Amino acid sequence: MFNNIKIIYNMKNIKYLIIAFLTISLFGCEDYLDSKSKSTLDSGVIYSIPTLAEGAVNGILYPLAETNAYRGRFLPYYGLNTDCEWWNVPNISSTATSDLSQYNTKSNNSNMNTAGTPNAWDFMYVAIERANMAIQGLRQTGEATAGTDLGALLGTALTYRAIIYADLVKAWGDIPARFETVSSESIYIPKTDRDQIYKQIIADLKEAEDLVSWPLEHKYTQTVHGINKTFVKAYRARLCLNACGYSQRPDGSVRLSNDPELSPDIMLPVAKQELDEIVAEGARAGKMESSFETVFRKLSGEDYTAGGESLWQLPFGQGRGRIAFHFAPRHFNNDKYFQMGSARGGDIGPVSTLFYDYASGDLRRDVTIVPYQWRNGKQELIRDGDKGDGDFQVASKWYFGKYRFEWMKRVATSTNDDGLQKQYMRFSEIYLMLAEINFKLGNTAEARQNLLKVRARAFDGNEATAASTMNADLWGAIMDENKYEFAGEMFRKEQLIRWNKLGENLKETKERLRELINIGADGEVHPTGRYADVPVDVFYKAANDEDGTLSFYGLNRGETAANAPAGYTQIRWLDANRFSPVKNADETIASFNQIDALFINDPDTKQFWPIWDYIISNSNGTLKNDYGY
Repeated sequence: MFNNIKIIYNMKNIKYLIIAFLTISLFGCEDYLDSKSKSTLDSGVIYSIPTLAEGAVNGILYPLAETNAYRGRFLPYYGLNTDCEWWNVPNISSTATSDLSQYNTKSNNSNMNTAGTPNAWDFMYVAIERANMAIQGLRQTGEATAGTDLGALLGTALTYRAIIYADLVKAWGDIPARFETVSSESIYIPKTDRDQIYKQIIADLKEAEDLVSWPLEHKYTQTVHGINKTFVKAYRARLCLNACGYSQRPDGSVRLSNDPELSPDIMLPVAKQELDEIVAEGARAGKMESSFETVFRKLSGEDYTAGGESLWQLPFGQGRGRIAFHFAPRHFNNDKYFQMGSARGGDIGPVSTLFYDYASGDLRRDVTIVPYQWRNGKQELIRDGDKGDGDFQVASKWYFGKYRFEWMKRVATSTNDDGLQKQYMRFSEIYLMLAEINFKLGNTAEARQNLLKVRARAFDGNEATAASTMNADLWGAIMDENKYEFAGEMFRKEQLIRWNKLGENLKETKERLRELINIGADGEVHPTGRYADVPVDVFYKAANDEDGTLSFYGLNRGETAANAPAGYTQIRWLDANRFSPVKNADETIASFNQIDALFINDPDTKQFWPIWDYIISNSNGTLKNDYGY
């Protein structure tokens, strides 16, 4: 449908679309909103000609690539911190970024409260207004029906609007909702109960799935940038699960919806039907990749062909998007894979315990988590000092490995943008949602098979090993599997919220971290409890190749110094001082700054961000903050 959202929007002669820029917090001119467009092409013409309508629908996503929109604000920050992901400079401090990740956000957060400079909230509503215009225009033609290009575009616009509203809800809870184009009467509107929003967008996606085609079966569904039937049905199932799950309400309580239409008894069968229909279609609907690593090599290699694991990607162009910028292993200076000038990558990483939580033989671990970084074109073990002068290489910081500059087919050259795309949904989630649904409906045998479908791939197709290393508690295994499968994809937080496990799991993660960094009387780390067999030293060796590729011993449980191979360098990997110890007057360690920084406030009291001050001050008294803000 298009190559990317930075270069496809070429509609200089269609002045009608300029009104899409006018949103509450950007402009407030009521006369303008009620005036007639002076375009020579009115909406009846635009939305009745597929090529023009396509440009208008593509333009819905354009605002999301703007500087302070998804690329640099929403995508990297929403989803932190969880039981598997955290901001990778995790000391207790009060910076705009640390506050966003540590459940300590203020409504004047300087990364977000940018009066006079549009931010993620503004641009999301710009995109919604464009979607409303496109939906209204396409419906008015009477020609946007199933099997037509205009019908596919209507389905696409409905899906885009649902995605943006769902993202607004998961970040802010109840938010203003407008499903018609803005007018002078609807400039200032109060928040809408999220239950009403969920019902609307779930209904919209039902309409959309009947309008769009399966992957590869229409010119608009040839790539992962096009909205296809598999994605719409799977995304609808996800929203059904979120809608009938737990979340914090404006009064501070964490509960299920009181709306009978959103009860699990209603929503779970709807979601199950959508997913069962996808699976029943077989290869026509797409498929999981045979190798977990292939999923991310294709993503980093910018293979956009539809029909595989990736169901839809937010289509950043090569000059926009900051996925590797935030999530890749860090490159400190230019090399053959990386030409962004200064250090990039590694801002967000895995919680230190995650590496040791994967079962032995799980191939996802070494794809998801890496212990090395790049300096002067060579791999090196992660050091404590960014300048390379740290005294120790330490397990206080790991990097995610799903997005790698070295896996890209081109060299990233922009100062701040690498162009890797946000993968919104993968085929494996279909099976894991089915496992969740079938478990809750009492179909435990089906749930186990759904779970093993994903888990077997992680063990190179060995279902027996996958089953034998699985958590004996089936519901616990389902929740664990989602963590091991999706760590680093910033999806965990919304899952934990709907399961009512956010606060519980983060508190347990602090306990796990304390077990890993257990200090003995000698002042040294002696892992205990669930991590008693984790080595404190690591051994590494650089290969004599162009990249200085590192091999390791001592990262796996039970690998002792006595059995270390010859020719490897030994380094203390678990060192208490690198976890920012807070000491008592007698120099004993009372706590760890880094561990305590996983969350400042109880996450269940801060499941959502506050609405930013400048939004509220420009709302004409219609908006206020809840959730204790």
